[in-house]
Amino acid sequence: MTNSNPQSASPVRIAVVGLGFMGVMHIRAYQKNSAAKIIAVCDSMRLPVNGILAGVKGNVGGSGDIDLGSQVKVYRALAEVLADPEVDIVDLCTPTPLHPEQAIAALKAGKYVLCEKPVARTSAAAREIVATAASAKGFLMPAMCMRFWPGWSWLRKVVQEKPYGAIKAARFRRMSEMPGWSKQGTYTSDLGGALFDLHIHDTDFVQFLFGRPQSVYSTSVTSAGGSIDHVVTQYNYPGGPAVYAEGSWLLTKGFNMAYTVHCERATIDYDLARGADALQLSEAGQEPKFIRDDSPDGYSGEINYFIECVQRRTAPQVVTVKDGQTALEICEAEEQSVKTGQVAKLA
Repeated sequence: MTNSNPQSASPVRIAVVGLGFMGVMHIRAYQKNSAAKIIAVCDSMRLPVNGILAGVKGNVGGSGDIDLGSQVKVYRALAEVLADPEVDIVDLCTPTPLHPEQAIAALKAGKYVLCEKPVARTSAAAREIVATAASAKGFLMPAMCMRFWPGWSWLRKVVQEKPYGAIKAARFRRMSEMPGWSKQGTYTSDLGGALFDLHIHDTDFVQFLFGRPQSVYSTSVTSAGGSIDHVVTQYNYPGGPAVYAEGSWLLTKGFNMAYTVHCERATIDYDLARGADALQLSEAGQEPKFIRDDSPDGYSGEINYFIECVQRRTAPQVVTVKDGQTALEICEAEEQSVKTGQVAKLA
């Protein structure tokens, strides 16, 4: 992605709302983009002091080295952000239950909105966001970072262009230790647990690659409190390919993501644990080889793309507000399958 702006040389001005782990990851991505300028941050509890945001930790780093500058505006309420005429983009990194109300308010205020996944807890709430976005001055993009992740965005091209023949089978796997905030009760069972927080990444990527499945069948490990902490789903595509995904909060320590895709003439295997050699291609009759993808990480990729869309005043196409809704519809079908033990059909 380029940082060229066909309409203005001025950087796009951003307010990051929610200064937890995801807020920090987004801030890092904006600070790498010369076309972006963070002019404001907003959080009801955690705020920077003289531009320094301390004490935020996550599975891929913390906030200790982030300096927003002493001129950054500091707000405690979203209403203050929306009233600021200098803010172009409102980046929502707040807890999921807040997304619908905040996203709709930001759209009605004429802002461009990047909203962390999931855009809502239910597809019904997501449909309200979609309806508001349809008539808004700005637009909203769900932050589905896997559509931009190195090795994953490459796989999308493989599925579309079929350089190794048609896809026969695909498996996706996303494993994490229990997040600290879930232990504190922040993510209760009625919010879907690992299915809606973690596994939704792979559900969305499956629909990105293959479209909407006809039905799903899911099994789970469910906590005593009703939280789905581990889920395995088979996505039904009549005529193929065979596709399934596993998402879990049961990993003892750390995080990993992986996929294996079998094509007619090759097997593609991605495993984050291999580091620089994460992506391996094994073609029929040839020795396996590692493929290097030097694209920026998925957070930077999605944000660079969104900045370009705002600069060009063109609604995003790689991931749309409607995609945020349909990912939730599929996850809801998975949740239904877990509860009933039956195949759940999608309209």
